[in-house]
Amino acid sequence: MKHTSSLQSHRLSMLATATLLGLAGVGAQAAPTVSRLTPPSELFASGNAAPVIARFLPGQRFDLQATLRPDEAAKTITAASFAIDGKSVDATVALRSCAAGCLAAVPTNATIATVRAVSAAKPGIHTMSVTATQSDGQTVTATGNFEVVPLLAGGQKVKNIIIMLGDGMGAAQRTGARIVAGGYAQGKTITPLAMDTFPVTGMVKTSSLNSVVTDSAPGMTSYVSGNKNNNNEEGVFPDDTVEPFDNPRIEYLSEYLHRTQGKALGLVTTADVFDATPAGNAVHTSSRGAGTGIVDQFLDDRKLTGLSVLMGGGRKWFVPASTPGSARGDKTDYAFSATDAHTSEIVKRWGAAAGSMDKERDLLAEFQTAGFSYTADKTALDGINAAKTDKLLGLFAHSNMNVALDKIDGRRNKARGVTGRVVDDYGLPDQPMLDEMTATALGVLEHHKEGFVLMVEGASIDKQAHNMDTERWLLDTIEFDRAIKLTQEFAKQHGDTLVIITADHECSGAALIGGSRVTDARLQELVREGGSANLRDKVVGIYEQAGFPKYKIAADGYPETTDIDFRILVGYGANSDRHEDWRTNERPLQDSQQPFVKKEPLSVYPAGPINRDTEGKFLVTGQVPGDSAVHTATDIPLSAYGPGAWSFTGVQDNTDVFFKLAQAANGVVLPADLFPAKRMTKK
Repeated sequence: MKHTSSLQSHRLSMLATATLLGLAGVGAQAAPTVSRLTPPSELFASGNAAPVIARFLPGQRFDLQATLRPDEAAKTITAASFAIDGKSVDATVALRSCAAGCLAAVPTNATIATVRAVSAAKPGIHTMSVTATQSDGQTVTATGNFEVVPLLAGGQKVKNIIIMLGDGMGAAQRTGARIVAGGYAQGKTITPLAMDTFPVTGMVKTSSLNSVVTDSAPGMTSYVSGNKNNNNEEGVFPDDTVEPFDNPRIEYLSEYLHRTQGKALGLVTTADVFDATPAGNAVHTSSRGAGTGIVDQFLDDRKLTGLSVLMGGGRKWFVPASTPGSARGDKTDYAFSATDAHTSEIVKRWGAAAGSMDKERDLLAEFQTAGFSYTADKTALDGINAAKTDKLLGLFAHSNMNVALDKIDGRRNKARGVTGRVVDDYGLPDQPMLDEMTATALGVLEHHKEGFVLMVEGASIDKQAHNMDTERWLLDTIEFDRAIKLTQEFAKQHGDTLVIITADHECSGAALIGGSRVTDARLQELVREGGSANLRDKVVGIYEQAGFPKYKIAADGYPETTDIDFRILVGYGANSDRHEDWRTNERPLQDSQQPFVKKEPLSVYPAGPINRDTEGKFLVTGQVPGDSAVHTATDIPLSAYGPGAWSFTGVQDNTDVFFKLAQAANGVVLPADLFPAKRMTKK
């Protein structure tokens, strides 16, 4: 909760007043209040015991916290204590004055009370409470609740968990990739996607703690913490301080399984590795943009997460600030003071690193000193002997990696001796495809005897959907599916591996509206003629006019060209203003995260969708402000393969996925009615 409702303020004031009347026999008077109690609960927020908001595994660690407000500016909070089910929590309660910096709405004499790394073992719903004492002796108590979800015995215990995360990938993105890569004949798919062959599919509700429309940070962390986070926050509950690394923590799946079973963690992405999805598996922060501290946590807290593989882009965070292109800086870093109990207890109770303001840190060198093999391009990645490598760092771009369309275009043109393509403009043309990264990651992680958790992200399905760059997100979905095929084959060979395919949210409201009614040559003529009368009315085929677009797939697994006759046409329901000509864009939009984006040749790339495809003079009016499409609140599909897969059927909350993964890692119990064919056989 960011703000206290009037109902809650009234309830707490009445509670404090009743306490004082009972103790002193005096009339009604002002009293201290509790404006936030963490973990979040409806019991605290509205007085309703249900729904239960916060849920944990037995023994899963989390922080307790409360914001305590004196009734007058001259008074202070002098003491606080926490209890679970009426029993006092035996741990240090750190008191931090808001004079040291809190949100603007919180008075400077308020106090943040925190207890770090607590847990509960008994399954069921528990109450938690905080009692605070004001400097004049008045007290206030507030109560919330949380649930401990049982781990059930029985079934096959999985050794390895693989989470395939298509960022922004809704049903339309999956279907579009199938049309392009698989083709249709008289309404039947010719070649299904790998993700189409997973035996179980359910639907996932994606809202975050503070919005029906999530961003990628809580969208990812819900799957691996079992709890809702606010937008922009990773592995933490919201608080009232302004510091990005001191929020109340929630133990991740990687941390829980590394601590209890010794499992390793692998993170593979086509984004910058500091980005929300990879970081949302291992890093605790209220600011997904705090890149220096995020990448430092990857290395420094590996003893908590078991991090053994980290691959993607983001080299700019790993080189000293004095290096051209570096993004390291004190503003995105952290250092926990040994004299401040509010943060030093994170170090003491969680075993986390204290951090330091070290913008000149050479993180590349430190990863290698810590035993990580390092690879900077595909050629080096191909040379990795996975059988003899137990820790691997791969950084293949300054920030986000190039997308599949541009990487494939670069490879094909290199084979023909042609330069000057997009990958050359970015300066690092020898980048691996996602399936190549995934294959190496599996080879390295396979040797960890206690098993592993691997998250593989197809990141630019989302990023190019934001840009409404249809062909780029289509090919990134195909690239993602090729990585899925590898993990499915791994799971077939290793019967103790569970693979799920999901997304953090849908992006752009993508809609497969139909097919072009004209050849590509005619489309180019209509672009020159311009206007909606030509590019909409003469091109867009709906219903039976859409037909079945026929893309020819090359030996590398991608379309020979996306500028085909009678192509698939995609519209957007969560779009900003844009120009559209239906043809493949030669260049992507500028990526503001690239350190050299303001220099040529990247500076001459289109700045936004309104600056692209202008020749056709076909302006599509947007439904949202700004210069990009946005995430939507639409449910997304989840598919599963391997032991425990059948638990992922039906409509489920994103936080439910965490508990199903944990059940699989501890032995799976499946309801009999999930196997109707087996019941019929028994009959």
